[in-house]
Amino acid sequence: MALIEFYVPLRHAHQTAVTASLLLFTLRGAAVLAGQAWPMRPGVRGISVAIDTVLLGCGVALWVALGLNPTRETWLGAKLLLLLAYIVLGSYALKRAPTPQARAGFYVAALACAAFMVSVAIAHHPAGAWRLLAGG
Repeated sequence: MALIEFYVPLRHAHQTAVTASLLLFTLRGAAVLAGQAWPMRPGVRGISVAIDTVLLGCGVALWVALGLNPTRETWLGAKLLLLLAYIVLGSYALKRAPTPQARAGFYVAALACAAFMVSVAIAHHPAGAWRLLAGG
């Protein structure tokens, strides 16, 4: 059985994992900014890792099933670069930034990066939302 036959369930699983991952990051980031400890507890971090593992696995499976190449499909390349930026920004937002103000800035930047990444995925174009807003 070819992997492409699982396209629809893989896409749904990927989209569900994206939603869960972004929701959990949003909640954790807001709680960190509010000075709460629960977002950095091992159990919560473990849930985040588990969701992101499913997300990555589904993404790679879709990539393989569709035969995508991030150098040819520039929207995918852009999405992967945005993913790296989101990971770094999120890390600083949750624990690495030296001050609460810096954490807040990284949190907003991570959310904006994630929103743009989603728009790139929807538009299948590296300009993402900008292309959608321009009517292209």
